[in-house]
Amino acid sequence: MSENMSELSRRRLLQLTAVTGAGLLLAACDVGGGSDTGSGADSGAAGNGEGQIKALFMKQAGYSEDDIRAMTDEFQKKYPKIKVEPSFVAYEALHDKIVAAAPASTFDVVLIDVIWPAEFGSKRIVTDVTDQFPAEWKSDMLGGALATAAYRDRYYGVPWILDTKYLFYNTDMISKAGVDPASLSTWDGVLTAAQTLKAKKIVEHPLIWSWKQAEALVCDYTQLVGAFGGKFLSDDGKSIAFNTGGGLQALEFMKRTLDTKLTNPNSVESLEEDVRKIFSDGQAAMALNWTYMFNAANDPQQSKIAGKVGVATTPSGPASAPGVNGSMALSVCSGSRNQKAAWTYISYITSAGVQDKYAKSSLPCWTKSYDDPAVASTLPQVVPVAKKQLANLIARPQVPRYNEISQILQAELQNALLNRKPPKKALDDAAEQVRTLLS
Repeated sequence: MSENMSELSRRRLLQLTAVTGAGLLLAACDVGGGSDTGSGADSGAAGNGEGQIKALFMKQAGYSEDDIRAMTDEFQKKYPKIKVEPSFVAYEALHDKIVAAAPASTFDVVLIDVIWPAEFGSKRIVTDVTDQFPAEWKSDMLGGALATAAYRDRYYGVPWILDTKYLFYNTDMISKAGVDPASLSTWDGVLTAAQTLKAKKIVEHPLIWSWKQAEALVCDYTQLVGAFGGKFLSDDGKSIAFNTGGGLQALEFMKRTLDTKLTNPNSVESLEEDVRKIFSDGQAAMALNWTYMFNAANDPQQSKIAGKVGVATTPSGPASAPGVNGSMALSVCSGSRNQKAAWTYISYITSAGVQDKYAKSSLPCWTKSYDDPAVASTLPQVVPVAKKQLANLIARPQVPRYNEISQILQAELQNALLNRKPPKKALDDAAEQVRTLLS
C-alpha cells in the first residue's frame, strides 16, 4: 500500500475505469419513453437562476450530512441569491421518496443511485441534462464516474459519488490470531481466518455484513455472485441466471457463514452504518463496506479501534474478485420550477475543487484530482486499493424495473438466510417472480 495517489496518471485511471464504465452502461430505453405517471414532467421551468431550491440526499455512506451542509454553506456564500434547503433520508427510503415527491415537484435536486437512471429517465422524473454538459467534463471525469447517470448516450445527472465495497479488517485481531493479511485476498482465506479468530476466542463472530432486507443485502450478494462466477441475467437479458451456478453458490456461501457462526447473526438486521458501528466497536474482525468506513473506523471520536483498520480489495472467489458498483449522481428534477438554480448548485458541489476538499469522505470523480498531493494525503492507504478495485466492478441488473426486481430478491435472499427456505428454493421463487418484470 505504499503507492502514492499522485502516481496514478490520468491515462492509467482512464484505463482502469473503462471497465467500470462498460459495466455501468444501462439498458437501452428510448429517451423520454415509458410512462409519465408520477413524474410532474411537464410542470418544470428554468426559473431565473435565483431563489430557493430543495435538495434531497441520503444519510449514510459517502459524504456525511456535515460535509453536505458545509458544501452548501460554501455555495451560498458564492451564490448569495440562491438559498438551498437540504434534507436527508436513509438510502432505503431514497428511491420511494423521490418517486412520491415527483407529482408535487417537492424537490429541485435529488441524489440518484446508478441503478435508477433507466427508470427515472423513462418516467421523466429527472431531467435530461446532456445538452448542459460542458464538453471538457466528458474527458476530465473518470470514465466509470461519467457513466453513473447515463443511458443510451444521454445524461440524467452529474456524477458525485464513485464507490465500491472493500474488505476492512481489524489489524490487531488479525495479528493476534497469527493470520497473514495477504491470506484475506480470497474468500477461502477469509473463512479460514474467521475460523482461527473464533477458535482462539479473539472475537465470537469474526464477520459482520449488511444483510438486512434492503438494497444493502443485494450489494453484498452481487459481489459474491461475481466472485463465484455467476450472473443475474442471461447475456441477452431475457432470462434469469441467478438461481443456478455462481448465483446459487453465493447464497449458499452466505448461509454457511451464518450456520457456522462465523457471521454475526445481527447481520440479517444490519445496514452499512450498523456494520460500521459494530466493526468500530471491536465486535468484528472483518467486514465489507463502502470507502467511507475507513476514516470513520479510524476516528477516535467514533471508534474504539482507531489506528487498527486495514483495507483490501474484495476477496476473490473461484471465478473473480469484483466489487459491486455503488456510484451515485445528482439530478435536476423534471418538475422543478427553478432548474437553472438547481443546475448551478449541482455544478458547484460536484466540481473538482469541492470534491477534492472532501476527498476524505468520498474519492473524487475527476481524473486530475488523483494527481493532487493534498487529495493523496487524505486516503494514502485506500487509493492503491481503489486503483485495483475500480478495474473490476460488477453491476446489478441494468433494467428499468430494477427496484421491483431488487425487492423480490431481497425478500427471497432473507428467506434463505433466516432458514425459511433452502437457498435453491428461495432463488427459484425469486426467479419465477422476476421473469414477469423483464418484458
